[in-house]
Amino acid sequence: MNDLQSLKNRFGIIGNFPALNRALEKAVQVAPTDISVLVIGESGVGKEFIPKIIHGESKRKHQPYIVVNCGAIPEGTIDSELFGHEKGAFTGATSTRKGYFEVADGGTIFLDEVGELPLQTQVRLLRVLESGEFMKVGSSQIQKTNVRIVAATNVNMLKAINDGRFREDLYYRLNTVQIDMPALRERKGDIHLLFRKFAIDFAEKYRMPEIQLTDDGISYLESYQFPGNVRQLRNLVEQLTVVEQKREINSVRLAEYIPNQTSLPAVVPKAHAAAAPSSEFNSEREIMYKILFDMRQDLNDLKALTSELIKNRSNSGFSNQEQDLINRIYTGETPNSSSLLYFEQGPVNGGGETVLSKSSQGPYEDVEDIEIEESRPVSLSLQNNERELIVKALEKHRGRRNKAAEELGISQRTLYRKIKQYNLEE
Repeated sequence: MNDLQSLKNRFGIIGNFPALNRALEKAVQVAPTDISVLVIGESGVGKEFIPKIIHGESKRKHQPYIVVNCGAIPEGTIDSELFGHEKGAFTGATSTRKGYFEVADGGTIFLDEVGELPLQTQVRLLRVLESGEFMKVGSSQIQKTNVRIVAATNVNMLKAINDGRFREDLYYRLNTVQIDMPALRERKGDIHLLFRKFAIDFAEKYRMPEIQLTDDGISYLESYQFPGNVRQLRNLVEQLTVVEQKREINSVRLAEYIPNQTSLPAVVPKAHAAAAPSSEFNSEREIMYKILFDMRQDLNDLKALTSELIKNRSNSGFSNQEQDLINRIYTGETPNSSSLLYFEQGPVNGGGETVLSKSSQGPYEDVEDIEIEESRPVSLSLQNNERELIVKALEKHRGRRNKAAEELGISQRTLYRKIKQYNLEE
């Protein structure tokens, strides 16, 4: 236990949570070897401490230690960054350059966010792990390197393998030993300890009195889920140190800086997560659903209103504008249609419902009774309604796609794609 506490003091690690202690112990145990290590944990949990410990406790501690953020390097240049390149290998390669694996020969490379590596780079990395060999970009000469690799990721690697985004053979080469870093929400007893450590550090940095928490402030902080983990807590303490005038922080004041617990999204169990809608139901489709349901409600309200007006109207008939409105609602015809129907109020039938009939003044000679439906079923087919909405928007704005896109609440690019999808191009 004393050795573990000494290790924490050396590397500035705060906390006594069992899972944290276990992760540190595994790091010390594997340090003297050259086997690859994969560190698993959410963003902000402090995964970067593990490779530092492994390198610092190994025989390579006097050799280079290089950190590579795989997610921050563009895909087109990452091979050059890792393995180097020859002069003229690509546009802009004005000189020969050494890569990280050549520079770190004899030392340790920490590949942070290794799950973001492109597949082509994964092939090169696998060769380094298996044989210690690599080639610079634009070169055919094989070079050797003696590098210890420690990788870390917050990606679900098994899912990435199933999705074809990560090579299974590379995963098992990296994951000779797996070290799991616990999330901060699991380390509730460590939250106040970390808060005090950060408060002391920032008080010294900014030459200000140290901030402290009241009892209800401690309880509030420990009940928070901390999606950003230790990084989020550190940023919170720094913000409080600089902004707050009072040095004692209670739960009310904390609530102004971090969301109330009731506003946090619910955690979906894995069993239900599998049945969740796919990412295809994006914001565009959700907006379209909302528009469709709003239109349905508006149409039903309008039908109910006109029904009441018709029931309360005398036998004097309807004006041209009223006839046009009834046509649009109940027949889908436009006022300019050659099949325009003219209605007059007929007798009340036996069921107490007003019956409309085609007026003899209209273009039809025959009279046919039509009952008013207060809630006609509306098709909820997404594609049919989406196509209809686009057609109506284009007609309304006389083919001006920018206006139609604005009316629909979507981008012009999306509208062009939908027009092509539904064969609406003129």
